[in-house]
Amino acid sequence: MGMTAENIAEKRCYTVKEVQEMLGISRPTVYELLKKNEFRWIQIGNKYRISKKSFDEWLDQKHDM
Repeated sequence: MGMTAENIAEKRCYTVKEVQEMLGISRPTVYELLKKNEFRWIQIGNKYRISKKSFDEWLDQKHDM
């Protein structure tokens, strides 16, 4: 089976569910972070993908505080 554009994007991105589980927060709270542009994200159809690099840098910065 070939790689789809969504599969390729997922390798470089987290899903909302993954961010929710990593941070231990609710799904609506993840969407609030997206609205605040706390890290880079894209929308593919009705799905959101969060840049792993941007999210990891944001998380490291929050951890260092």
